[in-house]
Amino acid sequence: MNPLLLEKIISGGQTGADRAALDAALEAGFPCGGYCPKGRKAEDGVIDDSYPLEEIDGGYARRTLMNVKAADATVVFYLEVLSGGTLQTVKDCQLCMKPCLEIDIARLDDHAALRTLVDFLRGRGVRVLNVAGPRASGSPSIYGRVRVVLLGLLALLETETRRGKMPQEKDR
Repeated sequence: MNPLLLEKIISGGQTGADRAALDAALEAGFPCGGYCPKGRKAEDGVIDDSYPLEEIDGGYARRTLMNVKAADATVVFYLEVLSGGTLQTVKDCQLCMKPCLEIDIARLDDHAALRTLVDFLRGRGVRVLNVAGPRASGSPSIYGRVRVVLLGLLALLETETRRGKMPQEKDR
């Protein structure tokens, strides 16, 4: 079984899936970041400074593209239909020839979504993962679901890291 190599989670800081990714990483003490629009714009106002995001010119579309380019792969969480910026993220992944996993949370429970994500990451040696999905206003349940899946991922990564650092017992 390939190890999980994840070193950083990035997103654009928008409400919903993006914010859930950053909150899960911060809660777990895991490195995170990404690009956000100049002025730290999001649908709920200004993105709090507690999120380690780099501001860039060009608005949401450029932010999305920069995060796709900065990552080894992207996971897009959505609810039944890809649309708006979430669909644009998938198109940017195709344009940049970057791996993209689409997880429809309407079809998978949290455990199945986590298994799907782990299999995707293991098979590609992903070190930097971009997390994207709809805003909270368009998908109120997305934040909680993405946060749970990513906390599960980070707990698994922590367990594997600890296990890998433990001295091996000698055969008796």
